[in-house]
Amino acid sequence: MTGKIAIVGAGPSGCYLAQALLKAAPELEVDIVDALPVPYGLVRYGVAADHQGTKGVTRQFARVFERQGARFFGNLKLGRDVDLDALRAAYDVVVLATGMSVDRPLGIPGDDLRGVYGAGRLTRALYEHPDAEALPDLGAHPLIVGNGNVAIDLLRLLAKAPDEFAGSDLGPGPSGWLAKSGIETITITGRSAAARAKFDPVMVKELGKLTGVRFDVVDAGDSDDPAGAKKIEALAGLSGTGARTVTFRFGLTPAEVIGQDGEVRAMRFATATGEETLPCTSVLTAIGFDPSPDLPRDVLLAGATDAEAGALAPGLYATGWFRRGPRGTIPENRADAQALAARILDDIDPDLEKPGRAVLDGRAELVDYDGWCRIDAAETEALPDGRCRAKITTRAEMVRIAK
Repeated sequence: MTGKIAIVGAGPSGCYLAQALLKAAPELEVDIVDALPVPYGLVRYGVAADHQGTKGVTRQFARVFERQGARFFGNLKLGRDVDLDALRAAYDVVVLATGMSVDRPLGIPGDDLRGVYGAGRLTRALYEHPDAEALPDLGAHPLIVGNGNVAIDLLRLLAKAPDEFAGSDLGPGPSGWLAKSGIETITITGRSAAARAKFDPVMVKELGKLTGVRFDVVDAGDSDDPAGAKKIEALAGLSGTGARTVTFRFGLTPAEVIGQDGEVRAMRFATATGEETLPCTSVLTAIGFDPSPDLPRDVLLAGATDAEAGALAPGLYATGWFRRGPRGTIPENRADAQALAARILDDIDPDLEKPGRAVLDGRAELVDYDGWCRIDAAETEALPDGRCRAKITTRAEMVRIAK
């Protein structure tokens, strides 16, 4: 089967889709376009710096380019360098795999105070995304809203001692920021009971390995549900001693961020019996993500021919978080991609007149897969002590090395 397919987004969803398409139809021309000069998206800039095992999936994705023949077109932003209509005119199929990257706001009074930060903003800075904002001062008593895996990741990073990042790819800037943070207590809150919290029990058990941290779990309750019981058991296994205290709270619904002189001072919650106010120096939200305003996701899904299957319009598809919202793990994206690949191969009607990658080749600032390999080599040579990678942190330097 012939055909030209462009996948917008080089994260797990895009790479898994290219893998599935080329496995089923090796003669396809599959190009993966990304706004960044480097591939792998969420794996590089969303997976925690100390979870190198999870990042190992990039070795599988590399084979998509090195063995299966996909092409990488990096540093090419949809809407800035090429528009969606132009891509659709050039390719038989265009797939949107751009994910969701905007922190969802709390939507309560005071959520615009200085000291309220989204988990996405913080983790992008911690993982040295080239578009990240500077790391802020969180004060001695940050409070986390949310108890999913993103919240647990953030909690673990903030609670770790400097020597516990050995083997990670945490850069010198973020490492120094964490070492000098002055954090004394961290409170993590969730709306639901502990049994219905969204974290993976394995993530909580990992917290138990931290040194210098004391844990306090308030009103975890119990559960007859096996999955809920595992979560409560994981929480019950937390103890530890140390200067920093981490407190888990449940059944707290955010009602208001309380400030003074424009800065966070406390947070008020609604509870089953009334309300409670917790003092804090910053509020870190980990309550989900919204789509980038660069693409009209809601409009595309509303007019989709088959949104559940990822078919938006003739020749236009969506996969991963862009299709189903910000839920699901990296491995779950594989099944999603395989199902979409089968749908695309059933639908595709190749047009030999379409130019495909000819509309992308030759752009001055474009980074191809060989360019990424040069960046990768630069990042993994001459490493600082205790680190497995030293990321290039600016687009300009990435492009310079790639060329």
